[in-house]
Amino acid sequence: MGVSDNSTGLLLAVLSSGFIGTSFILKKKGLKRAAASTGFGAGHGGYTYLQEPLWWAGMITMIVGEAANFVAYAYAPAVLVTPLGALSIIVSAVLAHFLLKERLKRLGVLGCASCIVGSIVIVIHAPSEHTPTSVEEIWNLAIEPAFLIYVAATLSLVAALVMHFEPRHGQTNILIYLGICSLMGSLTVVSIKAIGIAVKLTLEGISQISYPQTWVFVTVAVLCVITQLNYLNKALDTFNTAIVSPIYYVMFTSLTIIASVIMFKDWKDQKASDIVSEICGFITVLSGTIILHSTREQEPSSPPGNVTWYDQNPIKSVEEDEHLITVHNSDYFD
Repeated sequence: MGVSDNSTGLLLAVLSSGFIGTSFILKKKGLKRAAASTGFGAGHGGYTYLQEPLWWAGMITMIVGEAANFVAYAYAPAVLVTPLGALSIIVSAVLAHFLLKERLKRLGVLGCASCIVGSIVIVIHAPSEHTPTSVEEIWNLAIEPAFLIYVAATLSLVAALVMHFEPRHGQTNILIYLGICSLMGSLTVVSIKAIGIAVKLTLEGISQISYPQTWVFVTVAVLCVITQLNYLNKALDTFNTAIVSPIYYVMFTSLTIIASVIMFKDWKDQKASDIVSEICGFITVLSGTIILHSTREQEPSSPPGNVTWYDQNPIKSVEEDEHLITVHNSDYFD
């Protein structure tokens, strides 16, 4: 009996999280070695880490992980693949505890356990993947009224955030940059899923290269990724990574699931009990992620900046000096 598409996607998603979580530790050790040898870290304009083999090992590991994640979307619904990205946090936390001496506290262990339990619940109740037979079929899903309304609402919100709110509140309200990242990120994922399915069908002998819709999805994915990375860089440069990472994960994952459910109708044939179980599993994963980040030991701070949820309520924060990010996850320990 052959392996189901969901099982293949699940395996790739778990492997992706393992590779990405490991890459964070390798890059961090490489950065520390480079800083120790020269006295200038990446946050102070130094680039000696480019000569450090461990840093390159981390980058290669991350690329492998992102490639596995990309392929996973071609086999399994985003409702299953996206939340499993939280497993990379667990891998990083455990490896950092033993290799970087970043102590994992008891509440951190509880956070890891919550992520694992929530992930298991999601896997058990995840919908089966219904793979389209052509890019044209995916395109027809993308131009249905419900998804067009979602796209219009998303682009309108992004335009409002970029043109009105960012100039006035971008440096003080963390939700501005992360809102732009997450909204564009949801469109990134559905586009990448469409591209992944096109690549899968092409490799199976049903070429999708000649379809103009394939290249429309490629163009949308590139534009969304560029925008997403630009504003995620701004968020990481302005606010503490320990705050950015969990908030971004919650917003990005939530909006991605909404976009996927609307476009690919992931919940169409599911029972209400399964949908409720998935939502509960997702909430459990989110809770574990937030707990894990809230208990993470902070590194020595540089001059403090201000972070606010709303402009009237400033929260003291520190600036992180790591600059590396990925589309799938931001760097939780850099």
